[in-house]
Amino acid sequence: MTTQLSQAKDGIITPQMEQVAEYEGISPEKIKQLVAQGKVVIPYNKHRNFYAVGIGENLKTKVNANIGASNLKNLEEEEIEKLDIATKFGADAVMDLSTGGDLDEIRKTIIKNSPVMVGTVPIYELATKYEVEDFDSDKLYEVIEKQAQQGVDFVTVHCGITKQTMPFLQNSQRISGVVSRGGSLLVKYILNTGKENPLYEQYDRLLDICFEHDVTLSLGDGFRPGSINDANDSPQIAELMILGELAQRAREAGVQVMIEGPGHVPIDQIEASVKMQKKLCQNAPFYVLGPIVTDIAPGYDHITSAIGGALASSYGVDFLCYVTPAEHLRLPDKDDVREGVIASKIAAHAGDIVKGVKGAKAWDDKMSKARKNLDWPAMYKLALDPEKAEHYKENSEAASDDVCTMCGKLCAVRTDNERTKPNHCKY
Repeated sequence: MTTQLSQAKDGIITPQMEQVAEYEGISPEKIKQLVAQGKVVIPYNKHRNFYAVGIGENLKTKVNANIGASNLKNLEEEEIEKLDIATKFGADAVMDLSTGGDLDEIRKTIIKNSPVMVGTVPIYELATKYEVEDFDSDKLYEVIEKQAQQGVDFVTVHCGITKQTMPFLQNSQRISGVVSRGGSLLVKYILNTGKENPLYEQYDRLLDICFEHDVTLSLGDGFRPGSINDANDSPQIAELMILGELAQRAREAGVQVMIEGPGHVPIDQIEASVKMQKKLCQNAPFYVLGPIVTDIAPGYDHITSAIGGALASSYGVDFLCYVTPAEHLRLPDKDDVREGVIASKIAAHAGDIVKGVKGAKAWDDKMSKARKNLDWPAMYKLALDPEKAEHYKENSEAASDDVCTMCGKLCAVRTDNERTKPNHCKY
């Protein structure tokens, strides 16, 4: 048995590494080196076949879209429609977070139809079948093993909520408490049973499953802040220190690993949060939700998270989990998915420009030249959302003109283009 990581350590360039290299415009040898160092992961379950994408240092910032049914709304067809929309507009991954309906059937259908990597949170499935007090390690690991066999590429596991880190939560001055679903379940399990978190206590068992199927571990932040007041507090940092130790153990076992992060973080704390994670986790790829920079904008949290995501990406975050306008309010619909993906793609690209990711600024330069030339078809083609860009222009009063209705005949670009024409009089 081998994994992308174990093969990279052995000096082997896999077909998936070659695909990542082609997409990023980086040599396969460099990709192999980054994977071997644990600075890049390629989530790619052995049971799947799709175009591989890498996450990590020197690569484009990637975007994940959460989909999945709930116990209140569980239409399988709608989740597939969300999958199609998410990938159409550039999501590099999807996570099936279903908690209602036929979970196995939904997951199998998403995996079968997804052209990108698929992640899950296995404890959700366990929680739909048993009360927290009835959790046990065998039941949990049966779910993880089953999902790995079905083809899940990465799993979020909250291994850092332990008897050791619980006192930090109990003694904290948090406003929002525990907002991670998986995290809250494990907190309840430890408090109600007095037992240790089985994801931590039997971590080697988890590593064995992930190695067998080459499932990438996404070490979840169960103590992530759910309000800006709680950012970078003692529970979050205590958990992160545990995750750093577990990340190193995963690498030594040949298992790919990335770290999840907050959450709700004020703008002035984002840089410190990213640098702390990178230091404590030996530069493992960093996967963040948002971060949301203010708590007062329900209905617009795709914007609050895009602000934080752009900054986080510029400081070194590798993977953004989208936030939709429906965040904190309801299960997102297909329109929310589209808005969330586009907002996160904007944030990711803005960060890539700052990081100097290959090709990032060149994309902007092409758009600038198209605007300078008043080349509308080129602008549409270069836009993150070509359909929306074309719709705005073609449904305006200036649809057939070379200017837009903002400036009309006073268009500064057209006026300036006159200046640069041959034989233009300078006086």
